[in-house]
Amino acid sequence: MSIKILGIESSCDDTSAAVVTDRVFKSNVIANQQVHKDYGGVVPELASRAHQQNIIPVVDQALQKAGINGNEVDAVAFTRGPGLLGSLLVGTSFAKGFALAHDIPLIEVNHLQAHILALFIKDESQSAEPKFPFLCLLVSGGHTQLVIVEDYLRMKIIGNTIDDAAGEAFDKCAKIMGLPYPGGPYVDKLARQGNPSRFSFNKPRVKGYNYSFSGLKTSFLYFVRDQLKNDPDFIAKNREDLAASLQKTIIEILLAKLKKAASDMNISQVALAGGVSANSGLREALTAEAGKRNWEVFIPRFSYTTDNAAMIAITGYFKYANREFSPDHITPLARMHF
Repeated sequence: MSIKILGIESSCDDTSAAVVTDRVFKSNVIANQQVHKDYGGVVPELASRAHQQNIIPVVDQALQKAGINGNEVDAVAFTRGPGLLGSLLVGTSFAKGFALAHDIPLIEVNHLQAHILALFIKDESQSAEPKFPFLCLLVSGGHTQLVIVEDYLRMKIIGNTIDDAAGEAFDKCAKIMGLPYPGGPYVDKLARQGNPSRFSFNKPRVKGYNYSFSGLKTSFLYFVRDQLKNDPDFIAKNREDLAASLQKTIIEILLAKLKKAASDMNISQVALAGGVSANSGLREALTAEAGKRNWEVFIPRFSYTTDNAAMIAITGYFKYANREFSPDHITPLARMHF
């Protein structure tokens, strides 16, 4: 008998619902919130209000596209954390109500764990899967981690950022350049037209497998500030080269620790996950490195890189198979580890 999981994702500013049947993608609907662009970042109160408006129509569309109704769902999985507490409350409350109304199990999901398990969603374009154990570089706006994945639900973080995440570095430096929010995709687009060796920026010296990006942001800020003193049009004249040099530096920082960990642990199965995994430069650099080191690389398709409910649903599927259900009094967590 097929297992149908409804996934609910509301950790930040995207309201998403998806249906997965026996690990096979059936629908994945996402409502974006454009209002935050005017503020240069996500405004938590506006995000939670938008989730309240979007969640019912998004779930309804996800069920319709999957060709099922609520009574056919076997369990509802939801993002418990980490994320913005107000946004998480909307998704958690809806999931509780849906589970209660249909008398089905409730399954909590760790947002970061779900990013990694997006690698196991089955659809027409994603069939190959990594074998356990594998090493995953998880890169998003709020997190940068190196994770040893031992099984679907057994993961160990071996490296973390000690300050800012790579995605935050992209966005903050993009803001310095006057680019819209979120800046990461704009930097990626400009970088394709620029010279990545034109400028150089400081790289951190952090022991072990941990990361740091605060120093890079400061280096970039001071460099641009000093150049603008001599030429007020410096950014406009050098935007492509600035983006390319910035992107190259971030990628080199990310891959240096990944290469060290893979070598130290003799792992050849390497994966990329999280919102920043959509960055074309990072994808290309990782693929090139794989050719040199005989790695087998796994990267989720673009629609599964940013926040989405399909990754929540697939995680819910594996938890359903393990009978890992949540009590109805469960509450969301802004900070959450796995």
